[in-house]
Amino acid sequence: MAMSLNDTPRAMRLHIGLFGRRNSGKSSLVNALTGQHVATVSSVPGTTTDPVYKAMEIHGIGPVVFIDTAGFDDSGSLGALRVERTRDAAKETDIALVLFSCMPDERAGVGNEDAFDWLERLHQCSIPVIPVISRIDEGGGADALAEAIETKTGVRPVCVSAVTGAGIESLRTEIARRLPEDYRARSITAEVCASGETVLLVMPQDIQAPKGRLILPQVQTLRELLDRKCLVSCCTTDCLPAMLQSLAKAPDLVITDSQAFRTVHAQLPIGSRLTSFSVLFAAYKGDAPFFAESARKIAALPRDAHILIAEACTHKPLRDDIGRVKLPRLLKKKLGEGIAVTVTAGHDFPEDLAPYDLVIHCGACMFNRAYVMSRVAACRRAHVPMTNYGMAIAALLGILDDVVIPGVD
Repeated sequence: MAMSLNDTPRAMRLHIGLFGRRNSGKSSLVNALTGQHVATVSSVPGTTTDPVYKAMEIHGIGPVVFIDTAGFDDSGSLGALRVERTRDAAKETDIALVLFSCMPDERAGVGNEDAFDWLERLHQCSIPVIPVISRIDEGGGADALAEAIETKTGVRPVCVSAVTGAGIESLRTEIARRLPEDYRARSITAEVCASGETVLLVMPQDIQAPKGRLILPQVQTLRELLDRKCLVSCCTTDCLPAMLQSLAKAPDLVITDSQAFRTVHAQLPIGSRLTSFSVLFAAYKGDAPFFAESARKIAALPRDAHILIAEACTHKPLRDDIGRVKLPRLLKKKLGEGIAVTVTAGHDFPEDLAPYDLVIHCGACMFNRAYVMSRVAACRRAHVPMTNYGMAIAALLGILDDVVIPGVD
């Protein structure tokens, strides 16, 4: 059965975040943009509590995920938590829609100061921002407000009505125009192999691989190699000797799971290049040069170092789990038993990174690039080195110099 557009993994979709005060029309706008009733709409302020993620398709843009956030004017102790979740959602946002209101009521009349503040906050994070004047069918003053926004920000807002459909097509056009420069341009494998080269994927199917399926990084890498007309062979680690013997010539590139680095490196044919899925995703989702530089610092860490291991997915820890068992074991073997290791999962990530000497992130196949780069930026601000599983394992095994890293000579 063919895969539908809604089957595209969320991490590979353009993330469009909607930000505004309570009852500013964010949920209605999501419904209007998608042409479906996908978000709950109510006249009661605060209907949307935690961010709501909805994967959809926009003609001319492709697969997207809308992030419908709680109002940034939410109040009370629970409101403060909701606003914090809205701030977290901004870290995942590729394009932000900031809603301004021209409704002639007292609450909306004092609300646009917050919208200006959020527009500036998002702009400082280098997130493309589109100011939107919503609910123009319910009150006048849109033209005057549009002039004020353009004067203050230099950007002409889009005026919309989710009820009448006015301005919705213009907003879709503006979203397409404001796409990040590297959207659709990023590649997992282009920097490590050329079209037509022979590539061998060594993919251990252990307890962490879903029964009957490949894990997402393997699927995405395999699909891209096929699209680029590479000649691809696949095997599990135990079948590697037989696979190499069966090939007419040594593969140009071998891509393996980082946990099999030691085994595959020992059998790597002369002339073949070596990398891993995790290393490829370090460049696809993050900052490969920074990760490589940080990995080279592992050996010099203090013997009482505090290391943060960050996993993107929240799963029940499995026997010999890479983040909770294998990596800590390798780190203690290299640095000694005195080190401390803290593991976080999902969106849990410390605001204060000062206590840590190193952050090691997973391949982040469940996160989009914007969110990973927000964590990279946080580490850079805190002057804490950050690497990922693949590069950390290669460094701990002493083979990092033998691994092909996209963007790193």
